[in-house]
Amino acid sequence: MTPPRSQIRPGVTVDIVQKQDQPTGRLTRGVVAQLLTGSATHPHGIKVRLVSGQVGRVQAVVGAEG
Repeated sequence: MTPPRSQIRPGVTVDIVQKQDQPTGRLTRGVVAQLLTGSATHPHGIKVRLVSGQVGRVQAVVGAEG
């Protein structure tokens, strides 16, 4: 199960799957800049924008920075 929105906030390191990587399930690691999903949960993961500008759905929370 994907992490709920309450575990995801800006500055947290996460693994996301980008739209083009959904068929392969390839994960991209990065730091959350902005949450794009408003609901508390989503079956495919909370959508976020990373500091790098990449957008995808959170599959796992890796940890907080600082």
